[in-house]
Amino acid sequence: MTASQLRIGLSTTTTEPGLTGGRLDGIGVYSRALLRELPGAGCAVTPYSFGPAAALSVGRPMPRPFALATLADLALPGMRQHMDLDLFHATDYRIVRMDCPVVATLHDALPIAHPEWCNPRLRGLKNWLQAKAARKADHVIAHTHYTIRELVECFGVDERKISVVPCGVDEAWLEAPAPEAVAATLKEHGLRAGFFLAVGTIQPRKNIGRLLEAFLGLPASIRAQRQLVIVGAPGARSEDVIARIGGARQNGENVVWLDRLTSGEELRHLYAAAGVFVFPSLYEGFGIPVVEAFGSGVPVIASNTTSVPEVTGGAAIDVDPLSVGAIGSAMLELARDEALRQRCSAAGKVRALQLTWRETARKTQAVYRSILK
Repeated sequence: MTASQLRIGLSTTTTEPGLTGGRLDGIGVYSRALLRELPGAGCAVTPYSFGPAAALSVGRPMPRPFALATLADLALPGMRQHMDLDLFHATDYRIVRMDCPVVATLHDALPIAHPEWCNPRLRGLKNWLQAKAARKADHVIAHTHYTIRELVECFGVDERKISVVPCGVDEAWLEAPAPEAVAATLKEHGLRAGFFLAVGTIQPRKNIGRLLEAFLGLPASIRAQRQLVIVGAPGARSEDVIARIGGARQNGENVVWLDRLTSGEELRHLYAAAGVFVFPSLYEGFGIPVVEAFGSGVPVIASNTTSVPEVTGGAAIDVDPLSVGAIGSAMLELARDEALRQRCSAAGKVRALQLTWRETARKTQAVYRSILK
C-alpha cells in the first residue's frame, strides 16, 4: 500500500457463494465490481462479509455477527466497532457503527415505499431496522437523483449527506463475445438468436406479467419468429407470474424461462444474441440490466418511470409500464423495423460508454476523499 492509498473496508456479503447459492443480484454485481475496480482508483481494499467464517470465500468475517452488532447499536448507541481502516463502505443495508467513517450505498427505498411488493414476513420490523441502519451512515451514496427524494422521505437521511454515483457495466461487455461461445450457449438452452430478452429477479415490480401479456398479444408470425426469454430467479410474491409463464409454455407459446445460468458469461452471450431487450420495471433505484443491454448493443425498451429514464438517457424506447398495449407496440415496432433497431443499438452503445464500473469506482473514491479531507 502506498502512502496515498486509502484503506477501505468493503462489504461483500452479497457476493459470497456460500451465502447466496451463487446467484448475484444487483447489489452483488455492484459489490463485486467495486471490489475489482477500486484498487485501480487508488484504494487498498479489504473485503468483509457478515456470516459464519466457514461459509465465506470472498471476505474476512466481521468482528461481530450482524444481529449482535445491530443489538449493540440499539442498546449502546455510543459504542463503536473497531476497524483498522480509513473508511468502511457498506454496499448493502447491513450498516453498523464503527470507529471510522461509514459510507453506505442505499440502492432504493423499495421496502418502505412499496411494502406490497416485498416479502410480508416481519416487514414492519425490517423496515424500522432498515431506517435506523440508514441513519448510522456518515455519508450515503445513491445511484440516481431520483432515489435521493425517497431516501430523504423514507429513511430520514440528510440530503446534504448524499452523493450520486451511477452503476455501470464491465468494459468487456462493450466488445462482442466469440460467436462460437454464443452459439454454444444458445444450443444448450434451445434458443434462436433474435429473441425478446428480459433479465431480473421474478418479483411484482419487475412487471413480467404485463410483458408476458404483451408478448402473447403480438401477431402469431412474430411470436413464432422471436422467442420471449425471461432470465431470473424466483423472488418474493412471484408465484402467480411463474404459474402464468408455465401456462403459456404448456399452451405451446414460444416462451423460455431460465431461472439459473451457470456463469456470467452465459448471460453476456444471451444479451449478445438478443434482438430486443425489454425492461418494463415499475420501480428501480437504477437498473443494471439496462446498461448491460446497452453495452451489448441490444436495442432497449424501458419503462418511463422512477429512475429508469435517468439511466437510459434517451437511448431507449420509453413506454408506460402499466400499459400492455404500449409495451406490445414497442416490441412489434422493433421486431419489424431494422433501421430503428440499428439506431437504438448505436445510441445504447454511446450511453454505455458513459456508464462503466471503472467510472463508478473513480467517482466512489472521490466521495471517500471528500469525507476524509
